[in-house]
Amino acid sequence: MAESSEIISALQLINTPGIGPSSYFKLIEEYGSEEVAVSALLKSGKHPWSVEQAQTELSTCQANNIKIILHTDTDYPQQLKSLSDYPPLLYLKGNLETLKFNRSIAIVGSRSASVNGCKIASHIAQELAQQNVCIISGMARGIDTAAHCGALSTSGNQGSTIAILGTGIDVIYPPENKQLYENIAVNGCILSEFPLSTQGNTINFPRRNRLIAGLSQAVLVVEAGLKSGSLITADFAMKQGKPLFAVPGTPDVSKSSGSNLLIKKGAHLADCAQDIFPFLKAIFPGDFPKKVKPQQKVLVFANNDVNYSSNDKTDSSLVDLLTVDGVDIDELIRLTGKSAAALSAEISELEISGIIRRLSGNRIALIK
Repeated sequence: MAESSEIISALQLINTPGIGPSSYFKLIEEYGSEEVAVSALLKSGKHPWSVEQAQTELSTCQANNIKIILHTDTDYPQQLKSLSDYPPLLYLKGNLETLKFNRSIAIVGSRSASVNGCKIASHIAQELAQQNVCIISGMARGIDTAAHCGALSTSGNQGSTIAILGTGIDVIYPPENKQLYENIAVNGCILSEFPLSTQGNTINFPRRNRLIAGLSQAVLVVEAGLKSGSLITADFAMKQGKPLFAVPGTPDVSKSSGSNLLIKKGAHLADCAQDIFPFLKAIFPGDFPKKVKPQQKVLVFANNDVNYSSNDKTDSSLVDLLTVDGVDIDELIRLTGKSAAALSAEISELEISGIIRRLSGNRIALIK
């Protein structure tokens, strides 16, 4: 790992207004080191972070078990260096060894995903993780959350998961993913290139997406609209020459229009892990199963999000539609065909039984 003085100089330089990754490395090339580049910027009237600001950032990280990895560290992920604007430094929380997985695939998709989309993402992530594939995503609502949860549900800890944030590493977004954030920090790792306390904005998330594609060896898109940020990740993957997969959807459903467009443009069609294994076998070392038990093709996949006894199943059909990250009540009405009043009564009963909980935004979620 880099010395504290090197990290402080790097923090000063990258946090100079107007300095991004590309200009950072041009300055290093010109001046030979971060420290000399910072001195040159100060003389030219620029305003890098002060030594005190950088020291406070480093001290806060150390106090919260957050590592700062410089581009010169042996622990810095080499695959990111294929990017023209790779981050000069990364913040990491969790298990550093997770970065050393030689098998990784990104699973991304809509924040407002359907129940079925989340089930598909979760099951594919789980099956890939069982083959020691690290699942990478962005910890957003919907597909990202489902992918992380699927990887974490793998028995035996064969696989793991990496969350790459579009915020500071100490900012949990969305807030309801606090428990997921903590689980990933224990069983995988969380990465960010942004300074502590950085809030999410429209500029940060596309930058985050380039890292998701850059760190992965293949990308799977599940349920993406035509304006979805997941298509940015897909575009980065295609430009990097990486295998791109997409789950097909009903043509008249807007949530699937982006995924279907990717398939038209040449992405490999995939609706289960079995469709992906042959490609992974070609690019990853080691053996993958020649045959995988096919998933049952049903509208809503079997629920593995929560364990409960048969006595707890107040209404198994409703429980089977729910996920730990929540489902909108309007969609539950559509899927069950029940009236709002009837569904509300069942939800109240399940809530009293301690099986489900209500989330903001009129969503209902299983309790783990």
